[in-house]
Amino acid sequence: MASIFSKIISGELPSYKIAETNEFLAFLDINPNSKGHTLCIPKKEVDKIFDLDEETYLRLMSFSREVAMAIRKAIPCKRVGMTVVGLEVPHVHVHLIPLNSMEDIRFLNKVTLSEKDFEDTVKAIKTYL
Repeated sequence: MASIFSKIISGELPSYKIAETNEFLAFLDINPNSKGHTLCIPKKEVDKIFDLDEETYLRLMSFSREVAMAIRKAIPCKRVGMTVVGLEVPHVHVHLIPLNSMEDIRFLNKVTLSEKDFEDTVKAIKTYL
């Protein structure tokens, strides 16, 4: 069964796309820990990050780094944190989260953004890609 991320890749479900290659996609998390919280995923549906072949894993990390550097320039924050949990969706995904405190990475406090907030965030981050 296709994951929610596979449905985003195919266009069945909408998303706020940040960056896309033939192999990877970055889009804003719709239930973000902070403004600019982005998910980077491989387009190939693989459940666990360490099940990726080494080359794909390294390319995903490189893609995620490029997106993180753009986030850091676009979103006021102390740093961009990265986490891979993978329990909530059975499709590899790297969380890139603008951080101002340790609480921002804990997935306990969420921020509410309007559609305009999401659209403005996409534009701001894309400026630096």
